Amino acid sequence: MSVYVHDRILELFEAEGIKTLLGIPDPSFVAMFIAAEARGWRVIAPHHEEAGAFMADGLWRMTGRPGVIVGNQGPGVANLAPAAICAAKENVPTVFLAGQRQRIYEERVRRGRFQYTRQPRYFEEAMKYVGIIEYPEQTDEIVHEAFRRALSGVPGPVYIEYPMNVIPAQLELPPAPPPGAYRLVHQAASEGAIAAATKLVKSAKLPILLVGQGVFVSRAHDAVASLARALNCPVIQTPGGAAFLEGLEDRSFAYASPAGTEAVANADLVIAVGTEIGEPLHYGTGRHWAKGNTDRKWIYIERDPTAIGVNRHIDVPLVGDLRDVVPQLTAAVVPLGLKPPAQLEGWSKAHQQFAAMMFAAVSTRSTPVHPARLAVEATRVLPRDAVLVRDGGSMNIFTWAYSQLQPKDAMWCQNFGHLGTGLPHAIGAQLAVGDSRRVVLMTGDSSFLFHISELETAVRKKLPVVCIVGCDYSWGMESAVYKANFGPQSPETEAHWGTQLRLDKIADGFGAYGEYVERAEDIAPAVGRALAAGRPAVVQVAIDPLANSTELPGFEEFMTWYGEEGYK
Repeated sequence: MSVYVHDRILELFEAEGIKTLLGIPDPSFVAMFIAAEARGWRVIAPHHEEAGAFMADGLWRMTGRPGVIVGNQGPGVANLAPAAICAAKENVPTVFLAGQRQRIYEERVRRGRFQYTRQPRYFEEAMKYVGIIEYPEQTDEIVHEAFRRALSGVPGPVYIEYPMNVIPAQLELPPAPPPGAYRLVHQAASEGAIAAATKLVKSAKLPILLVGQGVFVSRAHDAVASLARALNCPVIQTPGGAAFLEGLEDRSFAYASPAGTEAVANADLVIAVGTEIGEPLHYGTGRHWAKGNTDRKWIYIERDPTAIGVNRHIDVPLVGDLRDVVPQLTAAVVPLGLKPPAQLEGWSKAHQQFAAMMFAAVSTRSTPVHPARLAVEATRVLPRDAVLVRDGGSMNIFTWAYSQLQPKDAMWCQNFGHLGTGLPHAIGAQLAVGDSRRVVLMTGDSSFLFHISELETAVRKKLPVVCIVGCDYSWGMESAVYKANFGPQSPETEAHWGTQLRLDKIADGFGAYGEYVERAEDIAPAVGRALAAGRPAVVQVAIDPLANSTELPGFEEFMTWYGEEGYK
């Protein structure tokens, strides 16, 4: 049976478990969009291609399957470039499907060609693979190579160009093969490496499990929780892995928290999983690692063999996919019957006391609302299974420090620090979880304004994301940096928008639920009403701009991410 190229591309995507297509329809993709809808796909048209790519990112983080974003020839593809750079830095295997004029344009000697430029050169640096379907017969091999590269080693984005000359072509092909027929889908560690790791675990007196975002993106929550229970050890959450493993909340400590730093200093063995050992972790050598047992051993579960030994020495590398390696290591550790270290109970109590102290220190004033109070009041009424999305600078940090929710899934753009990802991330996450869970975004006004138009996308697709926006009417963290380094004020960082910015009214204009809050005691009830509305919602909270720019919790720690402290 003959199939058009766009049908074959959709079939190849379906073989990878993908049935969501993001992008703005245009002549190059109208037939693909129509065919996708006929096949039962979700077709989502964002208002900006960059936002669509961030939605694909949110889907990936909540499903472990790559998202697909379409960019139409010329300006549509150009709008994808910033998101491509972000995806590369965030290790997100988004498939960027780019429209293009007919291939004959590539070598024609012409000037003034409308909506045409040689697009791949702008993406080559960011992409793990760039493929052009020059001839229809190349469709399978190019799509297969894109997934092979995107999902091998450290995940990353890929670019497939879809020129107009292949659109009318038809192909005679067998059904699309499953992923295991053309790429590596399982990657376990060697028996020797598992044995060496088990030997280190057996001799350790105080191991710690260092858990990063990769654990949650891989949807390996249960497997890693089983390993943590077998190890009977503290779980240290990296800045990127700020979610909690079910049932292990009492032994989970954020890296750089008081209990976390104590556990790090006393550890004689680190088992790192789902994380880069980069600047936010001080390369595993400096700052908190330079204290206590500095000769501690390291086991590193990592897909990319070229990452081993780069930032620090690794005693036992377990090279493979954590979804395969973690069960291997768990099976080897369980028979050891490990007991919890004597310090664990004390650290858990100290951690609870620290959280209580932080809570007690939060401003009790009603107005202006302190950003820490906003984080406390907003998160204390969220559903226990809510997906927590963070965006922005100051509001992101306040939420990180003061959230009363221990989320099972949390996301933010940690590796790149890209602003404006929050609302698209939340939409992608809500697409992933459907009606089973609620997705809540905590953000600042500056970040929220990047892609505020996507509220209409959420309304159109009936995605009940709740956006809680702390408004200081200025660039909060930028104001902090400016004040610290250059003086008291700047016309571009200080409060200058004023309270005439009413995001609740903008939300209402889009057809979403909107509410404006000025008093601290009104925050929790407003969030409750937003959740009950059952549609996209914005709760705008006016916060103290001075506190938002000068009282950032852990700001000193954050600034150490920009240095080479302790690197050897």
